[in-house]
Amino acid sequence: MTKPSPTPDAPGPTQAGRPLSPAQLLDALDPDQRAVAEHVEGALCVLAGAGTGKTRAITYRIAHGVAIGAYHPHQLLALTFTKKAAGELRGRLRALGIEGAQARTFHSAALSQLRYFWPSAVGGQILPLQPGKAPLIAVAASRLGLGTDRALIRDLAAEIEWAKVTNTLPEDYAQAATARGRGAAGLDAGTIASVLHLYEEAKSERGVIDFEDVLLILAGILAEREDIAARVRSQYKHFVVDEYQDVSPIQQRLLDLWLGRRRQLCVVGDVSQTIYSFAGATPDFLTGFASRYEGARVIRLNRDYRSTPQVVSLANRVLARSQRGSGALRLPAGAVELVAQRPSGPAVRFDSYDDDTAEAAGVVEQVGRLTAAGVPLSEIAVLYRTNSQSEAIEQALASAGIGYLVRGGERFFERDEVKRAMVLLRGAARTEAATLTGDVARDAREILAREGWAEQPPAARGAQRERWDSLNAIISLADELAPRPGSSLDALIAELTERAEAQNAPTVDGVTLSSLHAAKGLEWEAVFLIGACEGLLPISLAEGIAALEEERRLLYVGVTRAREHLLISYARARHPGGRASRRHSRFLDGIWPTDAGTAGSGARRRGSGGTSPRARAKEAAALFEQENDPATIALFEALRAWRAEEAKGRSVPAYTVFADTTLRSIAVVKPGTRQQLALIRGVGPVKIEAYSEAILAIVREQTG
Repeated sequence: MTKPSPTPDAPGPTQAGRPLSPAQLLDALDPDQRAVAEHVEGALCVLAGAGTGKTRAITYRIAHGVAIGAYHPHQLLALTFTKKAAGELRGRLRALGIEGAQARTFHSAALSQLRYFWPSAVGGQILPLQPGKAPLIAVAASRLGLGTDRALIRDLAAEIEWAKVTNTLPEDYAQAATARGRGAAGLDAGTIASVLHLYEEAKSERGVIDFEDVLLILAGILAEREDIAARVRSQYKHFVVDEYQDVSPIQQRLLDLWLGRRRQLCVVGDVSQTIYSFAGATPDFLTGFASRYEGARVIRLNRDYRSTPQVVSLANRVLARSQRGSGALRLPAGAVELVAQRPSGPAVRFDSYDDDTAEAAGVVEQVGRLTAAGVPLSEIAVLYRTNSQSEAIEQALASAGIGYLVRGGERFFERDEVKRAMVLLRGAARTEAATLTGDVARDAREILAREGWAEQPPAARGAQRERWDSLNAIISLADELAPRPGSSLDALIAELTERAEAQNAPTVDGVTLSSLHAAKGLEWEAVFLIGACEGLLPISLAEGIAALEEERRLLYVGVTRAREHLLISYARARHPGGRASRRHSRFLDGIWPTDAGTAGSGARRRGSGGTSPRARAKEAAALFEQENDPATIALFEALRAWRAEEAKGRSVPAYTVFADTTLRSIAVVKPGTRQQLALIRGVGPVKIEAYSEAILAIVREQTG
């Protein structure tokens, strides 16, 4: 296909004010990412594993398309599922010099169009948007004589949302829910169907619409009004959808209507991170993309730049254990087997404790060790299956004087001190311009000192320290902006305003506590994955193969959040002195090390205890062969053969040249330069000088 010639009015990507050429953009990508960026026309499906640079690939694809004139930014719509993700896409595109490209959530894009077309398609002003379903569900439940406690309302809200995004009418709910094993709070399907009907009735009485109605009504308008559909299609000619495995039937319907008969669509997703099936999301659209869009190309991104080989290996094994063929482990259909690109790191740590209190104390102890080793608190996360698990961790961290932030708790920009800080900053920008220094970091410090910020944090934890942490996060953001050209107090206010809109909070110096669902899309240097036991992961409510496999994917998401350190633990009993009836998660069968004896309350069980070095070496060799492809195993054997000859020539034991663990890391990473080789654990300066040429030659020969 001939590439279109550049158009003079299409802005190009920039670096330090200079446009990047198409070749420069492509040179910044790995071969698979480059293939994504070069495919600017037609349907494209990108199967992207965790940490493989999917956002980089799609933003560079957009930038490359603009640079060669294939796209005009104003005619491209990038869709995602959260305001934060949309904000990140916009930020990355701006950094590449792309102004005008729309990056929005499905709901945001649909609401904007619905507001514009409502007067001509429906008449009058658009109905108000109901901010939450709870009041209307309570009305519907009370009309049926049901309770209105919070748990019941929450469960009914989930069923209403699922029914609407899957286009399931109240009269069809009972049959559809029964087929999928759905329900709420022990109510029969017929009763829930009645709640759905009465909810819609209460909504009509109040003259409001809900968030799902935005998608449903717009889809109806576009299907019935060809003139309106044509106007939308003339505005947006190219579409990109991120996290496509999370798309629901109504979102896919809307996407089809936006596209019409065109095939200018790029989707990116990972079936292994499908964790929102309960909300109507389905990976079927991702796995069936090539069938749905004739002639579509499928590209896999499997180079993991985020995590160490140890973390990547565990992630692959967690997924692979869901499928067995001829006794061998294999990945589920559509899943991407990750290949680690980072140097070797510390082993994954597996701990078991007597009870939840002991587990929390163990986490705090390990947090202390990590921070002593230089890992910032903001780069540490504790992940769990249910929000109730955070209580013991919160208490233990507070008792130890360690700050923390609970994701899903009070939002950063809704805190009183943050609201007052933004008012102060805006006021100073308007009325104190003459006295400001122009140094955004210095000006922010002076202004926020009036709100109680000081150079040194309060000594004790508590409300005062939490307020200081919030203000200090704004100061840290000002410090980040200070070196940039044109940085000013106005620039800081603009950055905070945009972050507030996207709910993209600045980094707060504290350990992040988060559910596995809320952690998706994030990453940290160190991750504690607690409660990895039967009853919690998988949760006891999960019934049937589909539900259990979604729980497995939750574990996979948790594992792949870690860059360097991953610590997985569980407690054998819930309360001190309770019956030790818990066991590690079935998803870790064959992975969790054999437990050794414990020594008192809260003592950890380490997998290596009680096994001989010979047994551990044998286990490591078997594990390496199980986890790696034949080419990597062959490279390891070639390195071992070289080592044997080298040791023989020097009359030294083979292990003094390199240990097997080091040779395995070399085989996995496949370094191409001395610098890359030097990053691998066990390869010091002396061995670089002595052996680097021989090792790099073997790697080149084996990898072609």
